[in-house]
Amino acid sequence: MSKDIDIRSYNREAWNREVDAGENPWTKPVEPEVIARARQNDFSVLLTENQPVPAEWFPALKGLDILALACGGGQQGPVFAAAGANVTVFDNSPRQLDRDREVAAREGLSNLRTIEGDARDLSAFADESFDLVFHPVSNLFIPEIRPIWKEAFRVLRHGGLMLAGFMNPIFYIFDFDKAEKGVLEVIHSLPYADVDYPVIREQMVANGLPLEYGHSLTDQLAGQMEAGFHLIGLYEDRHSGTAISDHTPTYLATRAIKP
Repeated sequence: MSKDIDIRSYNREAWNREVDAGENPWTKPVEPEVIARARQNDFSVLLTENQPVPAEWFPALKGLDILALACGGGQQGPVFAAAGANVTVFDNSPRQLDRDREVAAREGLSNLRTIEGDARDLSAFADESFDLVFHPVSNLFIPEIRPIWKEAFRVLRHGGLMLAGFMNPIFYIFDFDKAEKGVLEVIHSLPYADVDYPVIREQMVANGLPLEYGHSLTDQLAGQMEAGFHLIGLYEDRHSGTAISDHTPTYLATRAIKP
């Protein structure tokens, strides 16, 4: 396969397959009891894999305009809608968006809408359209992330917040197969891309899996600041089921404000 693969199209179809396979936990809609609790303003959501977002990171959600960015799957978006926010779920995968529509229909969430698109291009929205952008770990499937920060900044109102989760790039320096067996061997350079390693690229494609990128912390953190955000919160989290997490956090989550 050529290194010049259309990543957006390929990953769209890969995520569609993940939904249809039904095994990926990020494709499974929330249960009715989760929505019932959210209607009582009792909710917990994830930006990363395991650690819930601190409650104090959220303003009051009722009446808030939220962009759930690259956030399909029927999980966070419906929870925010049940808590009273006006939610737009924006995602590259039509099947992931189907999950959000399923929950909205099941629970009567008329305040949730879905739009398919590329997180680097939010031209579907006017400047200052949202009060909160919620962007869970997903930019690892996108080659360039600085446009995401710039677009998120543009569509936020002044005083609005962006909550973002992303991979610690150190995760990508190791031999993945050996890491699963508890052996940590450094073989990759950063920033990382599956497409730069023919064996890995072919293996991922043969298995129909999304292709990933390990973006630098400069792009992840300084990129937000250069877009105009002020970083006002950060925490780390760890993968489940990998020896890497025995030694270092593998995720970061940030809270940023548009002044």
